[in-house]
This record gives sequence, structure tokens and C-alpha cells, in this order.
Amino acid sequence: MASEATYFVYVLRNDADTTYTGIALDVEARLTAHNAGTGAKFTRGRGPWIVIHTEGPLPLGDALRREMGIKKDRKFKASLQTSSC
Repeated sequence: MASEATYFVYVLRNDADTTYTGIALDVEARLTAHNAGTGAKFTRGRGPWIVIHTEGPLPLGDALRREMGIKKDRKFKASLQTSSC
């Protein structure tokens, strides 16, 4: 029986207090990609990025649902922007 891969939900922030939310199997490798300009189109040219929040490990479906929940939750994202992680 094959085990299902586990994902992490992460939130990044840059110096302009812009946040980006995504999912990844390896958050550190994904952060490296974002900072190298090979991550998501949104993050290119807007770095450097730092990880300010992670959740997981989660099954893929749960990670995708949580990612969407964070993206829609303005209060949660605002609390992350004002906190010092």
C-alpha cells in the first residue's frame, strides 16, 4: 500500500508586507525557488521572501482547501502581517 504524499501550506512575506500563500512538499525548497525567480509568477521580482507561517503535514486535498481558506481570510492574513514570526 502506497502512502499518500503530505503537503504543507505556507505563507510568505516580502519587505513591502505583501503576502503569498501556497502549498509544497518541501517548503524550504519552494522558498528557494521563489527567491530565485523560478517560483510562482506572482512572486517573481518581488522578493526576497521569508516564511511567516506553515501548517501541515496535510493530505493534498486538505492542503488545497486550507490554502484557499487562508487566501480568503483577510483577518488571518492581517494578523500574520502584524506579527513578528
